[in-house]
Amino acid sequence: MANLKKMYSTILGDHFPMDMTISFGDQSLVYRKKTWKIVQEDGVVDERGVRYGENPDQEAALYELVNGNLVLGDCRFIEPGHGLVSGINVEDMLQVGKHPGKINLTDLDNGLNIIKYLMDRPAAVILKHNNPCGAAYGATLAEAYDRANRADRIAAFGGAIILNRPCDKSTAKALSNNYLEVVCAPDFEDGSLEILQARKNLRVIRISRIDRLAEFEKFRFVDFKSLIDGGIIVQQSAVNSIRSVADMKPAESTSKETVYRVEREPTQREIDDMLFGWAVEHGVTSNSVIYVKDGCTVGIGTGEQDRVGVAEIAVHKAYIKYADILCFDRFGLPYADLVLEIEQGKRNRKDQEEIDAKTAEDRAGLPGSVMISDAFFPYRDGADVGIRQGVSAILQAGGSMRDFETIQACNEASPQVAMKFTGQRSFKH
Repeated sequence: MANLKKMYSTILGDHFPMDMTISFGDQSLVYRKKTWKIVQEDGVVDERGVRYGENPDQEAALYELVNGNLVLGDCRFIEPGHGLVSGINVEDMLQVGKHPGKINLTDLDNGLNIIKYLMDRPAAVILKHNNPCGAAYGATLAEAYDRANRADRIAAFGGAIILNRPCDKSTAKALSNNYLEVVCAPDFEDGSLEILQARKNLRVIRISRIDRLAEFEKFRFVDFKSLIDGGIIVQQSAVNSIRSVADMKPAESTSKETVYRVEREPTQREIDDMLFGWAVEHGVTSNSVIYVKDGCTVGIGTGEQDRVGVAEIAVHKAYIKYADILCFDRFGLPYADLVLEIEQGKRNRKDQEEIDAKTAEDRAGLPGSVMISDAFFPYRDGADVGIRQGVSAILQAGGSMRDFETIQACNEASPQVAMKFTGQRSFKH
């Protein structure tokens, strides 16, 4: 076991060059490998790059764009020298902890990818393995974090959190009660850093340009995917163009000369949740379906092969997380620990039965939520999963040959379910 622990604490080093140049015809982008001079507890200064890649035996490097203004379609980069994740300097690592590895950096990047669409009020996004596990708005930053954390307290353990406002003391106190890998914010107010530093291995990172993220909403970048044979697929990055109800399309379809329309229009609350949910969906691995309610995620289904399956998985996860937070609120321990204590004879099984009954009664908080699908429903069975749980509205891409069936499902529901189409798919692989 000691050797296994050493594996995770070993800093691998890398053989990647300090500079990298990528040419597009007569245009060149020049990148420089990012390293940080980190002062150890004994005063020794080490120059380190990325801790390691996705696993401890994979070398990795982070490169920052230092020269080049690419003109390629509508791709555009933040000015060289003013980056976000790739621009992190050692001064921005307010606490180094176990200095960042590839997974930490990509979690931060995807958190920024989501939260750039949620800049209008305090918001928090918690990520685990490059997927959001909880995202929420709040009246305050502390409330936003608390709601995001309670949405999936289980997965938030060991996660990375992105805040879109400077971290204050009340937020820091709430964060310090959890085990997190990374806390990132545009700044940290007086007294907040000292609270967070009680967690010695926590990486506390300041990215000052978070407060300008909304300016980068429409920026596309060149997205690379390296193939096993050394080939590369290159694409423009995705942009979320559903930013207001005016960007949505009516849910209507024609089949065999019959026009089908959803009969109930969404309320303002449902529209707000559609916009919030589509922003979160932008950072979820496809196929995906998520449920959101009152500016907070309820259940997130990620990376499945079929749409009805991922809709069911998101429901299943919502029930698990709801039972866990009920148990934590009532007994101060996770649901899994409650079950263990019952098996050990330390608690009465009635405690578990009460939690299960309340979860079933509340249907895990899903009634009244908005169902978000990153692509169309090929059949109505996917939408039916959410409708059976009491969702009040659906947002999906539309464009299926059987859209009329999903429209019928919404109109047949009691009460009726509202639905809008985006006309835009939001896959992320």
